[in-house]
Amino acid sequence: MSAIEIRNLKKSFRVYSDRGHALKDRALSAKRRRYELRTVLDGVSLTIREGEAVGLIGKNGCGKSTLLKLISRILYPDAGSVTCKGRVSSLIELGAGFHPDMTGRENIYTNASIFGLTRKEIDARLGEIIAFSELEQFLDNPVRTYSSGMYMRLAFSVAIHVNADILLIDEILAVGDAAFQAKCFDRLMEIKAAGTTIVIVSHSLAQLERICDRTVWLDGGRIRMEGAPNAVHPQYMEFMGQLRKPVSAPQPEQPRGSAESPVQLTEMYLENAAGVRTDRLCTGEAAVLVIRYAAKPAEAEPVLVGLALYRADNVLCYGTNTEREHLPYLKPQERGEIRCKFSAVNLIAGSYWFDIALRRADMFAYDYAAKAVQFTVYNTIDETGIARLCHTWEGLQ
Repeated sequence: MSAIEIRNLKKSFRVYSDRGHALKDRALSAKRRRYELRTVLDGVSLTIREGEAVGLIGKNGCGKSTLLKLISRILYPDAGSVTCKGRVSSLIELGAGFHPDMTGRENIYTNASIFGLTRKEIDARLGEIIAFSELEQFLDNPVRTYSSGMYMRLAFSVAIHVNADILLIDEILAVGDAAFQAKCFDRLMEIKAAGTTIVIVSHSLAQLERICDRTVWLDGGRIRMEGAPNAVHPQYMEFMGQLRKPVSAPQPEQPRGSAESPVQLTEMYLENAAGVRTDRLCTGEAAVLVIRYAAKPAEAEPVLVGLALYRADNVLCYGTNTEREHLPYLKPQERGEIRCKFSAVNLIAGSYWFDIALRRADMFAYDYAAKAVQFTVYNTIDETGIARLCHTWEGLQ
């Protein structure tokens, strides 16, 4: 059964170059009322099943938020139709529907009533809403005194306790501290397990990979690709990488650490099994992390090399250094190259990066590069978690 049916949806906006706001300006300056008709969505059709979690991705201005507002009926289409089955709860703009001079408690009642709850229903859920938001001591203060994170806590708490059939979220999970973000994700997974349909807009692919069953990539107001996150995200990352590649010729290697440091990182990148520089790997593929450095051998003590592998949501996947592995210290040369070979990169599909460090034996950092090597892993298997455990199945026939 479908929860949301979108058919040939079209939406345009008038963009005025210099629009007069006063009646006098409008009467005397007709030329200022000229506008450009900008098409944001152009014939989008999409079916979202009941209980499905769908992520919307795309570069800024591609129509993600507009599509969410059309589903929630904040906006209305120029052509086409949107049909939703059941109660819709939305987190589209931070604090939308909140009155700044009203207290948090008063805004709970106001915001929940907008979602269609009765006073009796709000009274019954008030304790749960307050407890989830963790704002008990601030609840009777005007919300204009709240930080953006506190706004998000209150808005999210109300939205998830509406018991809606469809939940719409637009980038709001990027706000708030790490502990509350983790709490929100856990709650979203509970809501999803209960059968709620979720549509979420986010630039964090790692967030979508944890929550969503399907990703829809919008580009230029149309659906460019849709499917499992591990199939769509690598293609999207490759596309975005092409957009940001510099057109100028590569610059010669230069040390990147402080001028006083006797050992400095100069270049870091990945090579695939064929020895070709890459930022895209398949799960299980062999790879080599190449680390180049420049040093003043007379001033440098022996060096240990460390690396840390992170997923796009800052989850530490792996960390090591040459001292922990009982390997000899590096004796720096004026120019050198270190190669760390991985026989199989058994990460599931997603975005990752390496932090790389060159340190003395006392752990003083000669040089440290955060997000030094960023890359994407793709895979045709819809796996979850962080790493693939090598395995075989028996007894299936």
